[in-house]
Amino acid sequence: MDKSLIRNFSIIAHIDHGKSTLADRILQFTGAISEREFHDQLLDDMDLERERGITIKASAVRIDYKAKDKKTYELNLIDTPGHVDFTYEVSKSIKACEGALLVVDAAQGVEAQTVANLYLAMEHKLVIIPVINKIDLANAQIERAKKEISDILGLKDEDIILASAKLGTGTEEILEAIVKRIPAPSGEAANPLQALVFDSKFDTYKGVVILLRLMNGVVKKGMHILMMSNKSIYEVQEVGIFRPKPQLVEGLSCGEVGYITCNIRDAKEILIGDTITDAKNPTPVALLGYKKVRPMVYSGVYPVNSADFPALKEAIEKLRLSDASFVYEPEKSASLGLGFRCGFLGLLHMEIVQERLEREFDLNLVVTTPSVIYKIIKKGGEELEIDNPTKLPNPQDIETTQEPFVRAYILTPKEYIGNMLELAESRRGAYVSTQYLDEERVEIIYDLPLSEIIVDFYDKIKSITRGYGSLDYEFLDYRPTKIVRLDILVNGDVCDALSSIVYKDKAYAKGRAIIEKLKESIPRHLFQIILQAAIGGQVIARETIKALGKHVTAKCYGGDITRKRKLWEKQKAGKKRLKQFGKVEIPQEAFFAALKA
Repeated sequence: MDKSLIRNFSIIAHIDHGKSTLADRILQFTGAISEREFHDQLLDDMDLERERGITIKASAVRIDYKAKDKKTYELNLIDTPGHVDFTYEVSKSIKACEGALLVVDAAQGVEAQTVANLYLAMEHKLVIIPVINKIDLANAQIERAKKEISDILGLKDEDIILASAKLGTGTEEILEAIVKRIPAPSGEAANPLQALVFDSKFDTYKGVVILLRLMNGVVKKGMHILMMSNKSIYEVQEVGIFRPKPQLVEGLSCGEVGYITCNIRDAKEILIGDTITDAKNPTPVALLGYKKVRPMVYSGVYPVNSADFPALKEAIEKLRLSDASFVYEPEKSASLGLGFRCGFLGLLHMEIVQERLEREFDLNLVVTTPSVIYKIIKKGGEELEIDNPTKLPNPQDIETTQEPFVRAYILTPKEYIGNMLELAESRRGAYVSTQYLDEERVEIIYDLPLSEIIVDFYDKIKSITRGYGSLDYEFLDYRPTKIVRLDILVNGDVCDALSSIVYKDKAYAKGRAIIEKLKESIPRHLFQIILQAAIGGQVIARETIKALGKHVTAKCYGGDITRKRKLWEKQKAGKKRLKQFGKVEIPQEAFFAALKA
């Protein structure tokens, strides 16, 4: 393919602004998919993505488009997620492109993630094509959206394209703008091979499928390639493209996007952001990889049945292939056995990873309370990074403790400002500024502890603003704090899976909330269960789950009362023995209830 006819672009937007629907229309308009094969959210190939109506994984597809200038162009489209937790997927896609369609909902206008994604694209010097989508809606405010794009994003009014992805309006104008405004890729086919690994996935039959964008050179079947990160050499077994189904090709040339397989069975051998080159004629310089992402939230993941640990280990390794932002290390818990301490970019990311492990690999899992990384400076001057409550040193050994703070950008309609300020203040927020974006919308900026926003802050914003609020945040620094370890005891034994690190002033309220939730969620047993929340040796809250009553005297009719007393004493002794040796079964729902408390 002539390099001047290639265009690589991605679609970026806030969650639910119509990226996937626009991708569907582009595929239909260009004839990349027949009417018979078409279904909504075509590029979202996970059941989870369709059910939730969100994009989780970026996906690449090649389209042939015959433009008005009678030339046929090769368009490589990469559809990206919109939720703040999946920003890493967006940054990977942007690195493989020269341009981006920035989609804005005509009814909702510019949102927090729209701004974040735009800055991400501008950082990589991408050509931005602004698109106002959903112009067919009854409550569409096109002029307001135009003004926001011009004022907030600083893009020209005349560059904005009006579209309705649902009805197909503006699709041709978008394709023409892609061809005219986005530059052709640079690089030369004659240069040594230099390809960026921007994604990968696991196929049972082919092994690891590597998605790549060629910056220089060519790649063909039978060629020997070198991974520049670990110096491993492999033979290319298969070269292909997605249309959107996989299709074999002779080779890929400079500027093109496609996939290769090399019969790699070990998931650990592939590094996202790595540079692939020709083993015989390597390129002297590797491409700049991706900025290493730091997980924001840590949680323990354990199999319900300890015999499933090897299956969980294999599943996590395979999942890591298609989700490079997810990190893990082995961990052992006294109450749950062998498992993994996993790092996630946010709470939605954690939920999605858990659901994928359970669905795709048929596992039954228990996930512990999420926590962030705290910095502990001990009296001897030693500095520790703690993400697990069980590793927290004794209070008398600690000099100072610090917790991570983020700068949160909250976009909200002006009538909800009071409620938003109240919410942020209740989460120990430090007010920074308020900025009116237009007559209707306001951006509120707060510095907040990360631990206060990881569980339900985003949900609270959505419910307070009736779905119109949005949140974006960036890591700031570590600041001094007062934290304690909150332990949950079940019949006197510490359940380490329910332990958590909490802010000292909120410990009582959290402890009380957790054990009340556990009381509702744990079913009654044949013996009494005592639930306690404790800090150190001090119990701060207690609840009792009464024993199930068995009517042992049901068969006693007539006769002396001593017969009944004898049976009651026997039952009492049995319950006492059960209390000593009986095991309390804590269902998965109880862990979730404690998580949400």
